[in-house]
Amino acid sequence: MTVQQDTPTDDLAAHGPLEVWIDQDLCTGDGICAQYAREVFELDIDGLAYVKSEDDELLQEPGAATRVPLPLLREVVDSARECPGECIHVRRVSDRTEVVGPDAE
Repeated sequence: MTVQQDTPTDDLAAHGPLEVWIDQDLCTGDGICAQYAREVFELDIDGLAYVKSEDDELLQEPGAATRVPLPLLREVVDSARECPGECIHVRRVSDRTEVVGPDAE
């Protein structure tokens, strides 16, 4: 796993808008993400976590991503770092480079 533990959230925000998505194949359903950021994550009836749109709609399509609201950036990053399933991916919108998560460099 190469989650960037040391990158401050201010540095991440400086590179432009970020989005987050969840790989449900790896989700363990612990709900840590929803505890950190209920506005962004939600557990569905299937017991797995999904991201929500800006309109609070659950996005259940595989690979569906949503923008990370700047006021919740720290919570979203912390959820990715603490996720036992290592299934939360935070990436830059501009070039889709993962900055926090299992595929971050």
